[in-house]
Amino acid sequence: MHWYRESTLNCLFYCTFSVGQKCLCLCLLTVFSDLWSEKYDDKIQFLRVTKQYLPHVARLCLISTFLEDGIRMWFQWSEQRDYIEATWSCGFFLATGFVLLNLIGQIGGCVLVLSRNCVQYACFGLFGIIALQVSEQHVCLNLALGGGLLLLLAESRSEGKSMFAGVPSMGQSSPKQYMQLGGRVLLVLMFMTLLHFDSSFFSILQNMVGTALIVLVAVGFKTKLAALTLVLWLLAINVYFNAFWTVPAYKPMHDYLKYDFFQTLSVIGGLLLLVALGPGGVSMDEKKKEW
Repeated sequence: MHWYRESTLNCLFYCTFSVGQKCLCLCLLTVFSDLWSEKYDDKIQFLRVTKQYLPHVARLCLISTFLEDGIRMWFQWSEQRDYIEATWSCGFFLATGFVLLNLIGQIGGCVLVLSRNCVQYACFGLFGIIALQVSEQHVCLNLALGGGLLLLLAESRSEGKSMFAGVPSMGQSSPKQYMQLGGRVLLVLMFMTLLHFDSSFFSILQNMVGTALIVLVAVGFKTKLAALTLVLWLLAINVYFNAFWTVPAYKPMHDYLKYDFFQTLSVIGGLLLLVALGPGGVSMDEKKKEW
């Protein structure tokens, strides 16, 4: 009788413990499920907000160098004209026409790009401004800026054809996809100037990581992640090395650093546009979907 009573108590205790353990597990699973759902919903909401605002931020960064140069020409009209006249020995009227053309082309192009009106014509005009202002010291930087404009031109072409989204296309490739490819390749040219050829461990590590990211962006593999990493890297370098606000305005180095800062910011805008829109059809990321 004593043995039977102990067995009954043990069975009741085991059943009670098992039920309690199961209830505890169910409670924990419910809590973790709710937390995961909240985090997933927050992530989805963050991606939606980012996708909505990132193209606008990318456009603003991309045209920042043209906007800054146009505003500077407006406030330093006589200095810019005298500099062009003395450098090119072209006379007063040609120097005035050159400065006026740059001023109207840059300010007008920026307004059209930000308002999303006649973006293709604005891009062609800004391409012309780059060609007029190209210099030997900033060849890679100017080419990278042209790559950002190519991506912007590709985006404007896709927006123009969005009303025909339901119409099937005749081929897999299009001029837009090749423009995105050219934009990617031109964008990474700027990072070739950031490579340091010395034997220090930090420089070797920086060159290896930078080269890997450049190759990933160029071939279109893990493009958004690689481009975002390059954005953070380039932003840190830009703020550290081109801090023009730390130099007095009357020194020539102030204008030089300011020019480099906004040129680099425009390349960052091109990379942000790549993050927002993706690499395009001519890329490994798109080919993986077909495989």
